[in-house]
Amino acid sequence: MELGSLARACGVRLLALESVDSTNDEARRLIEMGERGPLWVVAARQTGGRGRLGRQWISPPGNLHASLILRDFAEAAVAPQLGFVAGVAALSALRAATGGAGRFALKWPNDLLLDGAKLGGILLENVSAPTGDARAPVAAVAIIGIGVNCAEAPLDLPFEARTLASIGPSAPDSATLFARLSDAFVETLDLWRGGDGFALIRDAWLKDAAYLGAHIRVELPRETVEGRFETIDAIGRLVLTTHNGARAVEAGDVSLGPRQTAAGGVA
Repeated sequence: MELGSLARACGVRLLALESVDSTNDEARRLIEMGERGPLWVVAARQTGGRGRLGRQWISPPGNLHASLILRDFAEAAVAPQLGFVAGVAALSALRAATGGAGRFALKWPNDLLLDGAKLGGILLENVSAPTGDARAPVAAVAIIGIGVNCAEAPLDLPFEARTLASIGPSAPDSATLFARLSDAFVETLDLWRGGDGFALIRDAWLKDAAYLGAHIRVELPRETVEGRFETIDAIGRLVLTTHNGARAVEAGDVSLGPRQTAAGGVA
């Protein structure tokens, strides 16, 4: 694994490992030891990879397992926007690495899709780290984890998953994709400008949004919300038009189409 030329020129660093429990967990340990980034942690293999809500993430060799440590924002409140920054950067890298082959999309809040099937995911975590400054003793440091099924995809899932290799001869390997990703992140972070440019990131994200304008359902801890996916708002919440009016959702699992009843009808 190597960084792209733009990332190297901008002072981004790389820690490449053969095996680790999780690149996000390794990033957290490094932050606890004083690391503040920008540093990519990349591993050929993860033994305890995980996705959102602690779900297991299958991490065989040949796939991309990478986490970026970043302290490039002034306010902790804007840190959740980095998930959208990551999505825009990932699709830019995928298109550059494949020469435009493949139909890629972003599924709210954190999935990468290829031809409608899950290709990868983004796991954003924030760590409170001491600053040594009595006036502001704690600062937020972001860990942006990205996993992509370059060579293998899990089979026993409740949804379809796909590999980048399924594109054919133009499909890049994980090292090629990572070099593109490291450069795309520099460019996208520059567009974001620590939160000041989130409107530009939002516009770019929406151009590649899966299911935009479609009827979707969102599984929440205590309810399922259904409606037309209208947009994401100024802070990244998914906005639905439901029978009861507009509804903004901060987090949830999105599926396409109305909920089916036990008898096979539509609820």
